[in-house]
Amino acid sequence: MNTPQQGDGALGMPPASAWVKFLRSYGPTPNNLTMFDEYVANALGRAKVAPIRLSTPLLDTMVSHVESKVPGSMLIAGTAGDGKTYHCRALWTRIGGDPKEWADKGNVKELRLIDGRLAVFVKDLSEFNGEESDLPLQRLERSVLGGDDSEVVILAANHGQLLDRLRDLGKRQNRIHPLRKPLQERFLQAGPAPERLAVFDLSRTTSRKTLEEVARAVAGHSEWDNCRRCAFSSGGKVCPIDENRRRLLGETDGGQLAHRLGDLVEIARLNGLHLPVRDLLALCSNMVLGHSDAKAAKENLMTCADVPKIQEGGHISKASIYANAFGANLPKRRASDRPVFKAMASFGVGEETTNAADGLLVYGKDDSRLQADFKRLVAVDPIYGATADFRAAQDAYLEGNESVRLEDGATEFLEMLEDQRRRLYFSLPEAEPGYPRWSMTAFRFAGDYLDIIESLKSKKPVSDATRGRIVRGLNRVMTGLLLENVDRIFIASSGGFTQSRVSVLCDHETPSRRQGGVGMAIKLEEVTGRPQLDVSLSPGPGNSVSFDLTPIRYEFLSRVAEGALPASFSNECLEDLLAFKAKLLRKAEIVRKAGFAGDDDELGGEASALTLNFIDIEPGGRGFARPVTVRAPA
Repeated sequence: MNTPQQGDGALGMPPASAWVKFLRSYGPTPNNLTMFDEYVANALGRAKVAPIRLSTPLLDTMVSHVESKVPGSMLIAGTAGDGKTYHCRALWTRIGGDPKEWADKGNVKELRLIDGRLAVFVKDLSEFNGEESDLPLQRLERSVLGGDDSEVVILAANHGQLLDRLRDLGKRQNRIHPLRKPLQERFLQAGPAPERLAVFDLSRTTSRKTLEEVARAVAGHSEWDNCRRCAFSSGGKVCPIDENRRRLLGETDGGQLAHRLGDLVEIARLNGLHLPVRDLLALCSNMVLGHSDAKAAKENLMTCADVPKIQEGGHISKASIYANAFGANLPKRRASDRPVFKAMASFGVGEETTNAADGLLVYGKDDSRLQADFKRLVAVDPIYGATADFRAAQDAYLEGNESVRLEDGATEFLEMLEDQRRRLYFSLPEAEPGYPRWSMTAFRFAGDYLDIIESLKSKKPVSDATRGRIVRGLNRVMTGLLLENVDRIFIASSGGFTQSRVSVLCDHETPSRRQGGVGMAIKLEEVTGRPQLDVSLSPGPGNSVSFDLTPIRYEFLSRVAEGALPASFSNECLEDLLAFKAKLLRKAEIVRKAGFAGDDDELGGEASALTLNFIDIEPGGRGFARPVTVRAPA
C-alpha cells in the first residue's frame, strides 16, 4: 500500500501538510484569527513555512515621504483587512526599525530618525479603548496643526473609527475637532488632505491587479513544490487541493479562470464594494481548500489529512473550485458574514441561466443536436464537469425514477446543476455565441460595461451598439414611452411634475453624440475609474449635467432598452435616473432662459400664446417632437 512520504519531519504526514494547514488559517473559518498582522507572523513561526508575500503598493512613496523630511505626520488609512498594519510594519523595517522590537508587546513604537525627529508609530488606533486614543490623536494634532516638528506620527487607522474618535475627542474638548471634516471629505470624496498630513488610503488600491497578485501568491507559492513527492497525487490519483491550486494558477486554461474572477471583482468594485486584501486571501484560500461536505472536511476547508477519505469516497467534485469561488461550499450564514462572498453571491451565478445552457447540461449527452457541445464543454472535464455522480443524478432525473418523483427528490441534481452553471461561467470559451457567459450572471451586460472602460482608457470611441443602448434606455426612462431613438435624447416632463413616470412634453432635446459642445459625451472619471455620462445642453462651461454610470445603473438602462419595465428591475436605479432627469430639466430651463433673455417677441397679439412640444411615436417606435401652440381665450 502506498503511504505518504515524509516531508516536514512528521512521520506519515504529507510533505505539504504544514503549508496547507497554514493556508487554511486564511480561509473563512468561524474563528479566523488572521485579522491581525502579528498573528500571521506567529503562525508562520509555528508552521515553519515561507510566508505569503504581497506587494506594499504605497510603501516606496511612504519611505520617500519620510526621507524627504517634509514636516508633519502620516496617516495610513483603510478598512479592516486592507493591510494597514502590514504597511506600517514594512515602513518601520525600511527606515531602520528592529523587527524584534516591533514584535514586542505594545501598540506604540518609537524610532529616532537620522534627521533627529522621533518617528512615533501607532500600529492600530482600534487597539486603544475609548479615551485611551486621546493621547496618540493629540500627538498627531500637535504635529499637524500645532507646528511641532520634533515628531512625525505614523498612525494606522480605520476610516470610521478615526472619524468617530476625532468626534468624541472634540466633544470632550467642547469643540468640533479641526481634522475631522477634512479627513471625512478626503475619505468619501477624495478631497485634499489636511496640510502637514500625508494620507495614504489603502482602500483605494485594491483592484483586479490585487486579486491577480493574491491568486499568484497563494496558488504559485514555493511550498506547493512539496506536492510532487506526495502519494496522494501519484498513480493517477487526483488530489483536489493540488487540482484546485493548478486551476487557480491557470495551468489548464491559460489563466481564463483568474481573469474571469477578476472581472467579477472589478464589477463589484465599480459598484462601490470594497474588497480588502484579507478578503481576497480568504477567497483564494477557499477556492483551493473548499469542500461542500463538512463531514469530509472540517469547517468545509480541506487539509492534507482529509484527501484520502475524499478520494476513497469518490466525491472529489464536492471540492469544485468553481463552486468554492462563490462560497457555495460554506454554510449560508458564514458566507454572508464575509463581504467577498456576499459580493460574489450578488452575481447570482448558479441561479441565473439561459434555456440554451440548461438544455446543454440536462439533455446534452442524449440529444444528437447537443452531443458535440456537451462533449466539448461539459464532458471535457471529468473531475468537475461530467463526473460519474453528475451523470448518475442526470439519468435518474431524466428517467423519472421513484426517488426523483418524491418531494425534494430532485434536489441533489438541481444543486449539481447550479455547480455546473458556475463551472460554465468560468470555462466557456470567450467566442461562444450560443452560450454567452455573462448571461449566466445577474449582470448580463457587464461585458459591454467593461468594454466601455477599456475603450475610454485607450482613447477609442464607445461602440455604436453600446451607445445606442444607453440612449434608448435613457429615453425610455425619461419619457416612459417605448422609444427607439438612438440619435437624440428627449428631456421630457409631464407639464410640471418631474418625477412622473410618463412624460409626453419635450422640454429639450439634444444629440446623443457630443458635437459643437452640445450632446452626450461618455467620459472616464479618473477618481472612481467609472464611465460618466455628460449631457451638455448648450456650448460653454456650466451647461452640462453628469451621471455616474455604475455597473448596476448600466445594467438597468440596458435592460430597459431591451424591453424590461423600469420598476421591475431596480427602484433604486429608477430613482437615481429620475433625479438625473430632474437636474436636466432644471438645466434646460436655465439654458432656455439664457437663450431668450432680451429676445422676446413684441408684446401684443402672440403674448398669450404658448407652444408645447408633444412627443409623438411613429409606427416603428421612433419619437419626434410635435409643436402645438395653445392660445389663451381673448
